[in-house]
Amino acid sequence: MKLLSTVTAAAIAATSPAFANDAAQINAAIIGIAAGADRHDWDRVRDAFADEVMLDYTSLWGGESATAAADDVIAQWSGFLPGFDVTHHMVTNETITSIDGDQATAQADFTATHRIGDELWVLGGRYDYTLTNVGGTWKVSALTMTALWETGSRDLVGQAAERASAGN
Repeated sequence: MKLLSTVTAAAIAATSPAFANDAAQINAAIIGIAAGADRHDWDRVRDAFADEVMLDYTSLWGGESATAAADDVIAQWSGFLPGFDVTHHMVTNETITSIDGDQATAQADFTATHRIGDELWVLGGRYDYTLTNVGGTWKVSALTMTALWETGSRDLVGQAAERASAGN
């Protein structure tokens, strides 16, 4: 059983090829979600998710967290993100906080920029990830977004959904 704390992560990475491989896969999953969404590369996003994923955006939208099939998440995201002229989800400071057997946790900071015309909605905060090792590959099985700040109007999300449904 592998057990890792953030205090020892750098030291273990330097001496453990297994950890270095796990870390690379975990970071690829984290980045794959953000970069794939921005590029509308839905296969890349799907590859980063386990078959079911718990999403928690309650810090931004209220309500409850929900577990859904990854394919349903992709359908939802692909139904509104293309309605923006551009999005840029910059994920930084990726930190693996634990690896214990086939479960891992990680955190990352983010800034998410969404633009339609001259209007921007920019959001910043932290993502907390739970990952599961599925057949030797780390997949995101839970994602909690903690919004810490925002500028602009959330109304752009609705506009983007309308534009996407109309073919932009």
